[in-house]
Amino acid sequence: MEIKILDYDFSICKVEDYSGVTLESEFCFLGKTDEECSLVCPTKDVPKNNLECDKHWKAFRIQGVLDFSLIGVLSGIASLMAKNGIGIFAVSTYNTDYILTKRENFEKAVRLLKNAGYIVH
Repeated sequence: MEIKILDYDFSICKVEDYSGVTLESEFCFLGKTDEECSLVCPTKDVPKNNLECDKHWKAFRIQGVLDFSLIGVLSGIASLMAKNGIGIFAVSTYNTDYILTKRENFEKAVRLLKNAGYIVH
């Protein structure tokens, strides 16, 4: 499986609403429930109306379009990270999954993926 490193610093935020979000950003993941509005975006695009913001995340993407019938793709990576003491934050789109780790764990995460047979670039 091929994994692409994304060359951005990311932040994970809780926002008041989405009025300050830069939807034109290269990456913008919105999540809304009855309890909160969340945002994952490049740190340079964190809106002023954030209520809480956790910075210093790095990310990689599972390359290609993942068919919905594929089972265990995300859990395989999550298990590998968990076994090695690395927390993740995952978001998914229609096509694929994105995995974020804190910046201080990112190089270790990349090494683990390569050692497990993933193609990382």
